Amino acid sequence: MRPTGDRRWTTGGTGGTGGTGGTGGGTAGGTGAADTAVVAELRRLLREGPFHLALRTALAVRGLPLHRVQHRLAARGIKVGVTSLSYWQQGARRPRHPESLRAVAALEQILELPDGALLRLLTGTGRAGGAGGRPAARSYRALVSVGAAVEQLLDAMELPADGGLHSVGHHERVRIGPAGELCDRESQQIVRAHRDGVDRYLAVHHGDPGCDSARMRVTAYENCRTGRVRHHPEAGVVVAELLFDTRLRCGDTYVFGYGIEDGTGARSTEYVRGFSYAGGQYMLQVRFDEAALPVRCRRFARTGPQAPRTGLADLTPSGRHRAVHLVEQTVRRGILGIAWDWD
Repeated sequence: MRPTGDRRWTTGGTGGTGGTGGTGGGTAGGTGAADTAVVAELRRLLREGPFHLALRTALAVRGLPLHRVQHRLAARGIKVGVTSLSYWQQGARRPRHPESLRAVAALEQILELPDGALLRLLTGTGRAGGAGGRPAARSYRALVSVGAAVEQLLDAMELPADGGLHSVGHHERVRIGPAGELCDRESQQIVRAHRDGVDRYLAVHHGDPGCDSARMRVTAYENCRTGRVRHHPEAGVVVAELLFDTRLRCGDTYVFGYGIEDGTGARSTEYVRGFSYAGGQYMLQVRFDEAALPVRCRRFARTGPQAPRTGLADLTPSGRHRAVHLVEQTVRRGILGIAWDWD
């Protein structure tokens, strides 16, 4: 496969300019006669972790034995053994598989905890992970070759490089046109705030060689609206604010969707996404026009724009849908993408 370089990328940069204050995280309610000191300890553990102590304390506050918890989970169609629950609260094991994480989300309801209070401790986004609960991040310059252009636009918009959000789940669909050009992409995202006051997400798009960033169009279509849009013609970059209808507190999650129309660049040979933060699930699907089918497709990863490709795996377009995809259950900081050869 011939090298394609860092020609196409997008990244989950976020812009949050709201105020600070408050401690974020969840608090327990409806404790009845539970000891005040235990309730205060639960509040602290839900902010700072670790997961197993927060779970154990929440069980104690509610006065629920493990067999009753198991029955309540079973009533919701979730099968988890008492032994597994015991291991979780002891710290001997951590929930990792999708069914286990589904059980943790149900536990939050059973134990009357705020949504995401336990899950965020498993993804490393509690306050113990950094100041204000902020996970470790990588800069745009460390991720992509045009990172300096992105940071220049952020400075002009008076937005911080760390917008206060990280991805919990992201499904992305890319469409390649009849001339091999990148026509458009759609994103459905779940993000979590790691500081108080966040009210926007910053979408970044870098086109293929020869693209015209001024002709690219950004559309907000679910739970957000388009704010400021800025272009960097020399770098082929567009950045756009996607404004939420609410200000998030630390630990809050938010679901939104948007799309970017491109179609202005030369024949595309890859699509990549940069991740400033580790954690969260990512799905990328690339669909090809029947008039332009590649001869080979591969998924790959990189630690940076000049780093060698790793994790190479061939992908075969799926029948009449002419699409390939990758799924990463827990992303690492760096770059994930799909590349293809035309001949």
